[in-house]
Amino acid sequence: MTRHLFIFFLFACSIIQGQQMRQTLADAHESSYNIQDSVMVKTRDGAMLSVMVVSKKGVIKPLPVVFQFTIYVRDTGRDLQSLKDAADRGYVGVMAYARGKRFSPDEINPYEFEAGDTYDVIDWISKQKWCNGNVGMYGGSYNGFTQWAACKTLHPALKTIVPYVANRPGMGLPMENNIFINPNYEWSFYVGNNKYLDNETGNDRQRFRSMMFKWWDAGAAYSKMDSIDGTPNRLFQQWISHPDFDEYWQKMAPYKEDFKHINIPVLAFDGYYNDSQNSSLYYLKELQKYSPNTPFYLIIGPYGHFGTQRGGEKEINGYKVDDTALFDINAITYEWLDYILKNGPKPSVLKDRINYEVMGANEWRSAPSFEKMHNKMLKFYLSDQKRKTAYFLDPQSPRKSTFLSQTVDFKDRKISNNNDYYPSPIEKDELDTSTGFIFTSDPLSKTMMVNGSFVGGLHIAVNKKDADLGVTLYELTPEGKYFHLSYYIGRAGYAKDITKRALLKPGEKTWIEFTNTHFVSKKLRRGSRLVVKIDVNKNPFSELNYGTGKKVSTETIKDASVPLQIRWYNDSYVNIPVWEE
Repeated sequence: MTRHLFIFFLFACSIIQGQQMRQTLADAHESSYNIQDSVMVKTRDGAMLSVMVVSKKGVIKPLPVVFQFTIYVRDTGRDLQSLKDAADRGYVGVMAYARGKRFSPDEINPYEFEAGDTYDVIDWISKQKWCNGNVGMYGGSYNGFTQWAACKTLHPALKTIVPYVANRPGMGLPMENNIFINPNYEWSFYVGNNKYLDNETGNDRQRFRSMMFKWWDAGAAYSKMDSIDGTPNRLFQQWISHPDFDEYWQKMAPYKEDFKHINIPVLAFDGYYNDSQNSSLYYLKELQKYSPNTPFYLIIGPYGHFGTQRGGEKEINGYKVDDTALFDINAITYEWLDYILKNGPKPSVLKDRINYEVMGANEWRSAPSFEKMHNKMLKFYLSDQKRKTAYFLDPQSPRKSTFLSQTVDFKDRKISNNNDYYPSPIEKDELDTSTGFIFTSDPLSKTMMVNGSFVGGLHIAVNKKDADLGVTLYELTPEGKYFHLSYYIGRAGYAKDITKRALLKPGEKTWIEFTNTHFVSKKLRRGSRLVVKIDVNKNPFSELNYGTGKKVSTETIKDASVPLQIRWYNDSYVNIPVWEE
């Protein structure tokens, strides 16, 4: 054997030995767990749910259980690892999958059965010899929703929930303030096409983007979206058949009086730029309203839907976040679970109920409630005083009633009105002045913080029976940058009651109050201005309301023969919550 061949032989042997050693270590690590990956749990109505259970070998005494309930099946990777993490921390880890997923023989129906199914799985867990009777839940997005669903009828064994960016079906998705938005169209294929996840279809952005623009250009009814796509979408059709926040949506998670019996502590995480933030914070605000003595905590900062679940991100939509905003969500979650389920110390980051990072100040602050986050409300009226390309955001109430007129031609598909409500990028050099109206305040005389959710009222008169409206709030910095703070998008016909549509009377002045806006905290410097943009919603990325009064999902471009005429009256206003030192 030559020297080179001998060296190669030794090198090859070392690789093989290394591989064998790594495999031996992996096998040893794997052998330290009891893994039950094929458990089936029967619900009270006869459905079968696929469940995984992981515990550490050699542990005899019953332990508290960390439980997740999800529609996302990643059972050989992330799911199993999360259960091992729970076992490593002195818990039994349990993962249950929604009906129809993994080994479940049932039909897939997202959201619809989770309230009962989570109860049944918790009941099953509580009766197992390895459970000490105490269960905690955690997880994000859909997993956040299932935790709140589990609270609709609270099982005695459930002691706490830790929801991240929790969804509230019917409120935030697949519709926001009764306007259906498009992202959930493709999501229904992603989770509904098979027992696991249809990544190929879910990742085909070009297919769904093309579909949206074909629908837009054709002027077809929203309900024909799947005909344009060429594939029936059962879940989409089911959802759009319920434009009211009716019993179909109400039964999926706690609603009104249901919150009264929720008495377990809650730790929630969310982000200022989480698309479904309003549904996530809805749960906390209703809990505070109906069960004020129930302890809940919120950690929130400049994160998106996925960034929140990772403990923040260094940059979101072009904005570089403060260094202090990043945190270890997994560590805090288990500190909390230890606090509740093992009588450990309370997580030190929880200074008070509401814990929020102030953008631009690079600091965390805390408050005992949403209402205590601000010490002043700045009220501005949408005046008709023109100042260059914008109108004056006036702190004084108007002396006489006037209005600004806007015409929206729904037949014209070249112009898209989307209120710039989606914050991408968060900071920009200019706003679109081609549609709607922009209002700008005088420069601020002192530094202050916008803290919370802005609210307001719009006095309008429309020549049609309904309209979809948008209001977006910005900071205009001394350097001339527009910083997206918050927004509202909603259907006028549901402004008074999201459970029942009340059509407008054409030509008659109508008062539209809005409260379900996005929460934010941002330091405003002296010299900054506050900016508000208002517009009628008309774009390819959401349902299009032509204003006929018919079911919106059935309206077509044939209903656009008469342009929408809207008068925005100058006693319309916004109330912006701020904290002044």
